[in-house]
Amino acid sequence: MQFEQIRHVGVLGGGVMGGGIAQITAVAGYRVTVRDLTRQIIDDTREEIIERKWGVKRAVEHGKLGFDQAISAIQLIDYTTELEGLAECDLVIEAIPERLELKQEAFKELDAVIKPDAIFASNTSGFVIGEIAEGVSDSRKELVCGMHYSNPVPVMRMLEVIYTPDTSQETIDAAVAIGEKTGKAVSTVKDKPGTYGFILNRVFGAARREAQQIVEDGLATEEDVDKAMITGRNWPAAFFGGRGGIGKQW
Repeated sequence: MQFEQIRHVGVLGGGVMGGGIAQITAVAGYRVTVRDLTRQIIDDTREEIIERKWGVKRAVEHGKLGFDQAISAIQLIDYTTELEGLAECDLVIEAIPERLELKQEAFKELDAVIKPDAIFASNTSGFVIGEIAEGVSDSRKELVCGMHYSNPVPVMRMLEVIYTPDTSQETIDAAVAIGEKTGKAVSTVKDKPGTYGFILNRVFGAARREAQQIVEDGLATEEDVDKAMITGRNWPAAFFGGRGGIGKQW
């Protein structure tokens, strides 16, 4: 599937993350279908996209999105509780809870329902993409990649596109182009078995472990580590600072 052929994007899983992915994709002009398990989750996702802190209504109020563009984006998104509602999507982005077995089962179910030339992408923050897709047909494996967004998706510009040894260059190019069209700064990274995380979370994890070691060795307090990194390296938030900490954000 080439980038130019992608017109209809499915998002498997709503909520804050799936809703954010659906929102930026619709703002970029794509038809979007969000699938989740219950009407309540779907209603909450719709509310997230339209009314809540990072939604299109607030974006219009802050001058970041035109009124007509917001209305168009809302109209481009539909919702379903049926997996078959994604059957004709050109790209499906999985954004369900971070449990490997759940994602593996979802990919197998998608493979049986979605048209054979559609791209499958996982928004996992760190599971091995090849392991997530181990149950899909051999012919689908070249169409599988990772597309890891940072939360909140409408605000954070990062997107990691992860490719396996089976992923075709055409699939990589399409995922990168979709990311760029939705306003993201895209990094590409190879899938690596035996690890968790790609660029963002592996680098952060190493920094977080070292920060914790400094505190455990009695060299500095949590507050002083936070102060040093925020003021000296422009980290946007604290390692240890409660709900606003980087560990909570990422």
